[in-house]
Order: sequence, then C-alpha cells, then structure tokens
Amino acid sequence: MTKILIIEDNFDIRENTAELLELSGYQVEKASDGIEGVRLAKLSTPDIVICDIMMPHLDGYGVLQVFSSNDILSKVPFIFLTAKTDRADMRKGMEMGADDYLTKPFQEVELLKAIESRLKKFEGYTSLQNDSHSEVALAHEALEFLDFTQYPKEKRSSAINKKQIVYSEGDNPARLYFLQKGKIKTYHTNRDGKYFITSFVKEGEFFGFVDILENQIYRESAEALEEATVISISAKDFQAIIKENIHLEIFFRKELTKYLIKNEAILMSMAYQSLRMRVAAALVELAKTYGTNMESPITMKLSREDLASRVGTATESVIRTLSEFKKEGLVEIKGSEMKILKPLALANLKY
Repeated sequence: MTKILIIEDNFDIRENTAELLELSGYQVEKASDGIEGVRLAKLSTPDIVICDIMMPHLDGYGVLQVFSSNDILSKVPFIFLTAKTDRADMRKGMEMGADDYLTKPFQEVELLKAIESRLKKFEGYTSLQNDSHSEVALAHEALEFLDFTQYPKEKRSSAINKKQIVYSEGDNPARLYFLQKGKIKTYHTNRDGKYFITSFVKEGEFFGFVDILENQIYRESAEALEEATVISISAKDFQAIIKENIHLEIFFRKELTKYLIKNEAILMSMAYQSLRMRVAAALVELAKTYGTNMESPITMKLSREDLASRVGTATESVIRTLSEFKKEGLVEIKGSEMKILKPLALANLKY
C-alpha cells in the first residue's frame, strides 16, 4: 500500500487531509512539525510527502533541503501544501526540488490528482499498482465523478437566470446539482411566508444532495443570486453511483454531516450570540463564498433582506449593524454593492 507522510502543524488540516487519504486507500503517517517529519521519513521511507511551508522548528524549505541531501529521501516525490501564494515562494520551492505546489484552501480532487500524477512519475507508483485492481478502479471512478465538469457520462448543463428557482421546497428530489458558475442560495420558508437562508453555494460545490441522501422531499428551495451555470444528473443515477462506489458514498455522507453541523451552529448562534456577532459571521460566510483570499477586500452584491434572512433578524437591524461596521472601517457600502474590507477582522470579532 502506498505510504504518504503529511507534515503539517495545523491540527485540523493535518487530520482532515489524513482522513481523506486513508479513505482513498493510502497508508498515512502524520507529523506536526518539520523535525518530526524528517525523523519519521528516515525511520520508514514514504512513497510521497505532503509538507506545509510555515512551521515551527524546521520549516518546509528546511525539510526539503534535508530530503535533497539524503540519497534515499531525495527520490521521494515532494508536494508543498501551503497558504503562501506568492510566485517567488512557488519558484523557490520548485528550484529546491519540490514536485508540486498546492495552495490552501485546496479542493480534495486537486490533492488526489496531484498525488496520483506524482506517483505515476516515480517508483512509488508501483505499490499503488499492486493494490487490489477493483479498489484502484473505484478510487479513479470517484475522482472522475468529483471532477464533475469533466465527468464523461450523461449529465445536463443549464443556464440559470438571476432569481430563477432551481428546485422548490416540498418537491421530490429529482436531480443532483453542481454549480459550475455563479452563486446560489438555499432557503426554507415558514408558514408566515418568511424565509431563512440555509446556505450559500459557491462555484465547484454540489448541492441538492441532502434530501436525496435522506430520502425525503426538499426541505428548502434553491435560487440563483446571479446568472449561473448548473450541471446535474438524475437522483436515480446519483443513488446508483454512490451505492456502487464506497469512496463517493463516504464523500457525500461527510458533506451531509458538515451541512447539518453548520446549520446547527447557525441556529445556536441565533439563540445565544449578539446581533453584531451574527451579522459578522454571516459576512465571513459570504466572504468565503465570493472570495478566495480572506486577507484581501471582497466585493459582492446581496440584498439587505437576504442578509437579514441568513442572520435571522429584521432588515432594519441588519442595516444598523452594517452602519456600525462601516464606521469601523470593516465594510464599504455603495447601493446594492457591498465590499468587505477586512474579512479576517470580522472573523476575529470578540463581541
């Protein structure tokens, strides 16, 4: 079995990446810093290394330098996994001998494809070939499906206008959806006609699978926040695929769990947190939906009504809170357009 060494000081990233790779059929060893990573590699040579750059004691460049000076370890494929996106940093890593460079946050498919690509070019790929053929075939099938824009089997691509409904609460789930372009909101409407936004869907994400997995009618509606392109397959085909492929079933069950935990956290927030904190949390969520870098200003168009429905309060209350944030230099508002000037500052608000 192919052995992968993860060297990463962030506990959540290290554990989540390890879990993904183990579910994909790899043997995983973990190290929380560079020194520990080098020690483990010298004890038992890995087939490939995934290493963070910014770490205490010995950073990723130092780890790569140690590997490069060792006759055995110098042959091991080396992938940098880091939040550093400067071209000079990337060039430095490649010049030192790194084989690939993935930036955080990364898509699971990106990581698996990078590993597969590197293993094919090194002797370590032999161990993968010796694994069960059926297991490898299932892993490849899962990767092919999750890279949905390139999925070769029957699917439907639809252009969705702004404010167009993709599916409606109360209907039977008919299709699994993937957002190729644009933004989508999902929401639940109560008996009084008031609605609560349950999620914002961004490009590259699946949606509409929750009620398919739970075998019940839609408990929410999905509507385009802007012009969008949606790819979909029938719910029947989706159920057949995940029934036959354990990797895909695990992936979507994990996504279901994350969805439920996230919405439970939002409901708890509405019950116990201040309005200011709830608005800040909603803005951070939007920043992650509309932007790729939380360290830079992020511009979006979202009605005050939609923001209020995500926060769970009156529109007037949201407007007052936005006015406070504007005075504090956290946001900038021009008509329907809003710019989050300091996403990280909003994420770190204490009151």
